[in-house]
Amino acid sequence: MHNIPTDLLRTFVKAIDSGSFTRAGELVGRTPSAVSLQIKRLEEAVNTSLFQRDAHKMQLTQEGRTMASYARRILALNDEVLATLRQPAVAGRVRLGAPHEYTASLLPEFLGKFAQSHPNVMLEVTSDLSRNLLRRQQAGEFELIIALHEDSAPDGGQPIYTEPLVWIGSEDHSSHLKSPLPLVLAPPPCIYRDRMLQGLNQIERAYRIVYLSSSYNGITAAVRAGIGVTVMAESTTPQGSRLLTERDGLPPLGQLELRLHRAPGKTSEALLRLEDFITGSFANSVPARLIGAAAD
Repeated sequence: MHNIPTDLLRTFVKAIDSGSFTRAGELVGRTPSAVSLQIKRLEEAVNTSLFQRDAHKMQLTQEGRTMASYARRILALNDEVLATLRQPAVAGRVRLGAPHEYTASLLPEFLGKFAQSHPNVMLEVTSDLSRNLLRRQQAGEFELIIALHEDSAPDGGQPIYTEPLVWIGSEDHSSHLKSPLPLVLAPPPCIYRDRMLQGLNQIERAYRIVYLSSSYNGITAAVRAGIGVTVMAESTTPQGSRLLTERDGLPPLGQLELRLHRAPGKTSEALLRLEDFITGSFANSVPARLIGAAAD
């Protein structure tokens, strides 16, 4: 019986998450050619092709998608047992910044699990708009941030998830039928706000801003109360809201990319553990959460 080295699996996962062998090499400390060699060794070990070689963009084969699922589970167990047995060695403080909607919806679950397996790591979590977080990290306020980006924005960072944007309104009110359309949104520089207004201008639908808040809880409360409609990333839509579509006279808004940014020169063990944990959590848990929501 052959064993698959975990370093090959980790390089494979980093290649998927980063979208290129070059960026994967930067993350694991290897050259692109060394990454390519590791992927080849992994393919030889499982006797199948994991990537479609003729694609302009890196794409997994069906076997590659199956392998990715197993690789993440194996690495998660590997990291969990090391964290459990080496707890005293992993300690420190990590300052994490993330958009309001993620600190209110997904991150409490993810970070709760991280805290259980790394009790000696102190997390300082701050919420803000993505563009503000990027600016504040440059000023030295955070070791790690999660930020939303336009699909083609060359702002660096490690892609960890791609989010569809959705319109939401109240289950108990019909604000989306009003004219002009009442909007609940955050102040600049909010990416959702920009997409919302651009989309409505393109279809020439009249609107008015009726409620401003930089708080996720404030925005969701206003939407539930029927004050107006708003836009959110699909995985962060709150309970008690209604998804609205083009059938409701609203424009499609495409997707945004969620990226993880580590401050230059920061390589503490606690920081690297948190970075890997967040990447794996989004890859494994967000799709399952959306599937479960669709089934409801």
